Amino acid sequence: MFDIKPLRYFVTLAETRHFGRAAARLNLSQPPLSRQLAALEASLGVRLVERSSRSVTLTAAGERFCADARAILAAVKQAEDNARAAAHGQAGALAVGFTMCAAYSVVPGYARGFAAAHPAVDLSLHEIVSRDLPGQVLSGRLDAAIMFPHTDSAGLALRTVMREPLCVALPRSHPRARQRTLKITQLARDAFVLASGEVVPSLHATIVAHCRRSGFEPDVRLEVQLQQTVLSLVGEAVGIALVPSSMSRIHLDNVVFRPLADAPMIELALAWLPGNLNPCLSRFLELAPEAGAVGE
Repeated sequence: MFDIKPLRYFVTLAETRHFGRAAARLNLSQPPLSRQLAALEASLGVRLVERSSRSVTLTAAGERFCADARAILAAVKQAEDNARAAAHGQAGALAVGFTMCAAYSVVPGYARGFAAAHPAVDLSLHEIVSRDLPGQVLSGRLDAAIMFPHTDSAGLALRTVMREPLCVALPRSHPRARQRTLKITQLARDAFVLASGEVVPSLHATIVAHCRRSGFEPDVRLEVQLQQTVLSLVGEAVGIALVPSSMSRIHLDNVVFRPLADAPMIELALAWLPGNLNPCLSRFLELAPEAGAVGE
C-alpha cells in the first residue's frame, strides 16, 4: 500500500507552520520530521516550505501540494471506513427475492427497517414465483428469499418468519358473501381457483388437504401461477379461493374476504445459503426473527 505517512507529516506541518509543534502533535522528535520533509521534497523535486528559525512558510508548490494531500488523506480515510463498513455489513449490496404473498405481509416492514438501519447498503428486492426462489438462492443470484417452504430446499437454511390462517375470497355477488365467517363445508359445491401445485406446492397441498379432511374433493376450475391472478379470477366470478389472510389487503371491487372457521395455517420462511459470506446478509437476518407460536 502507498505510504501516506509523509503526507500526514506534511499536512500537520502546514497546519502548525512550526516544526516543533508539528512534531509534538505527531508524537515525534523534530529530527525525524525534518528528514521526512526533506525526503518528500527530494522525491517531488520541488521545495514545499521556506524555513526560518521561528516558523515555516509554504511555497506556491507547497500550498498546491497541501490541498492535494488533504484530499488524498480524506479519500484514504473514506476508503478505510468503507472497507470496515462493508466487512460489518453496513455497506455493500444485498439481493432478496420474495413470493407475492410476502409483499402484503413481512416484506414492507423488512425493507423499511433494513433501509433505516443500513442506508449505505444497496438492497434490491425481486418478486419471483415461489417455485424458482430456492434455485436462485442456491445459485447465488439471491442472497435470501422469503417463500413458502419447499421440498426442494436441500442445502438451504430455513427460518419460519410468519404464520397466518387462510381466508376465503369470494365474488361480491356470491350468496355467502355477507356471512361473517364461513365453514369449508359450505363451499363444497363451489368451483375453486387455486395457485398451481407446481408453482406453490405447499400452499396447494394445504388447501386440497383441508377440503379432503372436510369430506369433499375441491372442484378446481383453474390453477394459476400468481395469487393476484387468483383474486382477479375470483372477482370475475370464475370461482372462490382460499388465500393467505394477508392477501385481504388487496382491494378489488368485486372481491370480498371472509374468515374461515378452523382455518389451516400456512407459513412463510426466510431461506439463505449457510455458506454465503456477504456480511450484509447477517444484518438482514437480524431483522427477521423466528415467528412465535400462533397466538403469541
